Amino acid sequence: MKKLFILLLVLGITISPVFAQTQPAQQPTPTSEELEQQKAERKKNAYRLLDQIIDEAQSLRLPENRVRVQTTAADVLWDSNPGRARSLFTMAAESVAEMGRQQQNTNNRRGGPQNVERRAFQLRQELVLAAARHDAQLAYQLLAITKPAALPAPQVANARMPRAQFSPEDNLEQQLLGRIAALDPKLAAQNADQMMEKGQFPRSLSEVINNLYKQDPDAASKMGDRTVKKLQATNLLTNVEAASLAQMLLMRGPRPNGTPNVANPTLIPVLEQGPYAELLGSVVEIALKATPPSPQNNQRGQIQRARPVAATVAGPGYVPPPGANEAQLEQQGALRLLAGLQIALPLIDQYVPAKSAAVRQKLSESGMGANSPFNMAQSLSAMQGNPTSDTLVQAAANAPQQAQTRLYQQAALKALEEGNVDRARQIATNHLQANARDSVMQRIDFRELSLKGENARLDEIRQTIARLTSDGEKLNMILQLARETQKANPKLSNQLLDEARQMTNHRATSYEQFDWQLKVARAFATVDPARSFEVLDPGISQLNELLAAAAVLNGFEINMFREGELSIQGGGGLTSMVQRFGQELGALADKDLERAETLAGRFQYAEARIMARLAIVQGLLGLSRPTTPGQVNVFRN
Repeated sequence: MKKLFILLLVLGITISPVFAQTQPAQQPTPTSEELEQQKAERKKNAYRLLDQIIDEAQSLRLPENRVRVQTTAADVLWDSNPGRARSLFTMAAESVAEMGRQQQNTNNRRGGPQNVERRAFQLRQELVLAAARHDAQLAYQLLAITKPAALPAPQVANARMPRAQFSPEDNLEQQLLGRIAALDPKLAAQNADQMMEKGQFPRSLSEVINNLYKQDPDAASKMGDRTVKKLQATNLLTNVEAASLAQMLLMRGPRPNGTPNVANPTLIPVLEQGPYAELLGSVVEIALKATPPSPQNNQRGQIQRARPVAATVAGPGYVPPPGANEAQLEQQGALRLLAGLQIALPLIDQYVPAKSAAVRQKLSESGMGANSPFNMAQSLSAMQGNPTSDTLVQAAANAPQQAQTRLYQQAALKALEEGNVDRARQIATNHLQANARDSVMQRIDFRELSLKGENARLDEIRQTIARLTSDGEKLNMILQLARETQKANPKLSNQLLDEARQMTNHRATSYEQFDWQLKVARAFATVDPARSFEVLDPGISQLNELLAAAAVLNGFEINMFREGELSIQGGGGLTSMVQRFGQELGALADKDLERAETLAGRFQYAEARIMARLAIVQGLLGLSRPTTPGQVNVFRN
C-alpha cells in the first residue's frame, strides 16, 4: 500500500501540469472599470499616433497630401481638442486658398490648370464638408476663405432651360446646406431662403425643413409654405431643378398631423397637408399639358416615351435633347412630371379627386402602362427596406415581365435568410429558370450544409464547392460557410478558414486577388487575429514592390506620383489597395496595437505609412471605416 501510494503521488505530480496545459485558458470577464481603462488607453494611443502623423505630414511636398492629413486630423480631434482642430482646419484652408491663387500661374502642360483646379476644388469640398459636421459658421468661413478669385461660369445646357446644370460652386453650397441642416437648422433655413431668392432650388431643402421642425415647428411650416409658393411661381416645364424638387416633395407624401413619419427616415414627409395639396394640384395641372408622342413608328415612339420616364426625377446633370425647340422642351418637362405622378395616384385621388381620371387617362395615352420603365422601377422598389419573402413574391406576381425574375430571385434568397429552406426551393423551382434558378439552388445547398453543424464533413463541402465556376465564388462560399458554422461547429469553421488561407497564400496577380487576401484576413480577425497579420504581411511587401515599380513608370504608363510623391487620394487602384490594407490594420489595432503599428511602418513610402496609421487611429477610436478614398467624413461614428 505504501508503494502504491507513492506511485500515485508521483503520477499526480507529473500529470497535473500536463493536464493543466491542455485546458483552455479561461479569460476572466473584464469589469466595467477595466473596460473603461482599456478604452482610455486606446484613446491615449490613438492621439499619440495622430500627433506623430501630423508631424510626419509636415515633410510631405504635395499640398493636397498635407491638406488631407490636416483635415482628417481636425475631424478626429474635434471632440477632444476643438481648439487644435479649428487651427488645423484653418491651416488646411490657407493651403487650399494658396493652390487656388497658383492656378493662374500654372502652364498648359499635362497635369496643368484643369487638373490643378479640379484637385483644389475636391480638397475644398472635403475640407468644408468636414468642418460642417462640427461648426456651421466655421464651415461657411472656410467656404469663403477658399473661394477662388475667378469662378468658372455655370454650364447651362440650353438658354431656354435655366439651371439645367449646376456650377461646381452651386453644388458645393447645396451639399453644405444639407450637411449643416442637422447642426444648425435655423442658419440652414436662412441660407436656403437666400438660394431660392437667387432662383436656386436645392434638393436638400427637405432635410432643412425636417430638421427645422424639430427645433421650431412654426418656422418650418412657414418655410414649407414659402417653398411651395416659389415652386408655383416657377416654370416647372423648363426649370429641371425646380421640377425635381417638386417631385421629390410630392413623393414623400404629406406630413401626417403635423408630425414627421419616422417609419422610413429616408422618406420623411416634408410639407403639411395644405401646402402639399396646393403643390400637388399645381403639378397635376402642368403635367396634364403633356401631349402623347406620335404613334407613327411605334417601336421608335416607345423608346422616345421611355426616356423622359426614366429621368422622372431629373438631376442637375439632365441635358435636354440637342436642337430641341421651346415647345419640345416643355413637352419633355410635362412628360417627366406626368411620370412622377404615377406613384402619387392614391394621393391624387384624395387631394385632387376631380383630376384623378384625367391623370390616369393621360398616363395611358402617354405609354406609361403596366410594362413601362417607370412601373418596372416601382416594382423593383419593393426590394427597398426589409420586405419579407411573401411581400417580394406578391410584388413579382404584379410586376412587369422585365422585373419578375429579379424579384423572384430576391424572394427566394429572402426566404433562405428567414430560415425557410423549403420555401426558397419552392420559389426557385416554380418561378426561376436556367442560371437564376441554378444560382439560388447552389445557395440552398450551401445553407443546408451549414445547418448540418457537427455532421458536416469537409470532403462533402469540398465536393459541393467544386461545382462553382470561379475561384472568387469558391472563396466567398468558403468564408460564408466558415461564418455560419463558427458557433455550431468551430472545428469545421477553422478548417474552412485554413482552406481559404491556402487559396490566397501566394503573390497576387490582380487587384481581385488582393481583395481575396483582405477577405481572408478579415475572417481570421474574430477568431485568430495573429493569422490576420500573417495574411496581411506578404501583401504589404508586394504593395511596396508595386509602388516602387509605379514610381519608375510614372509619366509613361501611369501617373500616381507628382513631384516624386504618392498622392494620398486619386492614385487609382494601387492607392486604393494601400488604403484598404491600412483599414484592415486599423480593425486589428485594438487586438494588437504593437503589431499593427509595425506592419504599418513596413510601408516604404511615407504617404502609404500615413494612410495606414490614420486607419489605425480610426480603429482605436472606434470610428467607422472609410468607404471612398479621400472622404474625410468616414472618420466619424
